Amino acid sequence: MHEDGNFRVCRQQQKMKEDCPPSSHVPISDSKSILKSELLSLLKTYNCYHEGRSFQLRHREEEGALIIEGLLNISWGLRRPIRLQIQDDRERVHLSPASWAPGHPKEPPLQDGRVTAQEPGAQAGPREESSRDSSEPVEEDEETPQLMRTKSDAACVIQRRPRCRAPGEAQRIRRHRFSINGHFYNHKTSVFTPAYGSMTNVRVNSTMTTLQVLTLLLNKFRVENGPSEFALYIVHESGERTKLKDSEYPLISRILHGPCEKIARIFLMEADLGEEVPHEVAQYIKFEMPVLDSFVEKLKEEEEREIIKLTMKFQALRLTMLQRLEQLVEAK
Repeated sequence: MHEDGNFRVCRQQQKMKEDCPPSSHVPISDSKSILKSELLSLLKTYNCYHEGRSFQLRHREEEGALIIEGLLNISWGLRRPIRLQIQDDRERVHLSPASWAPGHPKEPPLQDGRVTAQEPGAQAGPREESSRDSSEPVEEDEETPQLMRTKSDAACVIQRRPRCRAPGEAQRIRRHRFSINGHFYNHKTSVFTPAYGSMTNVRVNSTMTTLQVLTLLLNKFRVENGPSEFALYIVHESGERTKLKDSEYPLISRILHGPCEKIARIFLMEADLGEEVPHEVAQYIKFEMPVLDSFVEKLKEEEEREIIKLTMKFQALRLTMLQRLEQLVEAK
């Protein structure tokens, strides 16, 4: 009876430890944790890599718990278009006479083959310059929300040469322009796919889960699609791809995978289109097709040898069993 009581006490203490992990550990997910000292060592390496830049992370302790905060880079990896909210209570319209004056210089051509959906004489994409109020505080380290369009967008149109417009015509055009955090776009072309691999960032902390980071990113760009339609993936240089669970903390995952974006990047992808690529498969991705074909041939040859070996083994066993049955029949 006394032993049963001690057993129950031990179980209760173990459950309390599981519910309240010791302050010497920092949770990675709902089932994993890391030593605080080890995480601080990785954080020091991370900040040394970003020394002198705004991507350095700060940390503090609240009631014994380590809190890390800072900017988290996220790359766009969407295959389907997203829809931006048209309503924006912070719409700003600023038309300078120089924008339609005859002597206004032409806009420089787009680079890197990017195509921007654009009305003649009016900027239409979230990529354009924002007109900030002088009274609005400016945050230096976090980037201004910008989304680069891809060539494959259904909403993209061929960019026309800007021409002079009268004030009345410019007034008609601006009624079709809305803004996302100061970046104007045309509501007719508000459905598009961000350029694959283009990078953005959000300010997060180590207590924010994957779902919270997704919600924050979508709200930053006023995206109508819900966070349940997307997922975050860690994509390695080797091609390995791992999905972040809803209970994981993306900022902690970023620190664990190191600061170099060339080695590992966090991608935003569709939840139903993204797929995990294990390390065993990723190591073959970069091989040329002739090399992969030779691997397949070798595997087929090995498979045939194993089939022959197993067939001979079971034939020998069958023969042994038949001989034993004959001996038993003769003994009777």
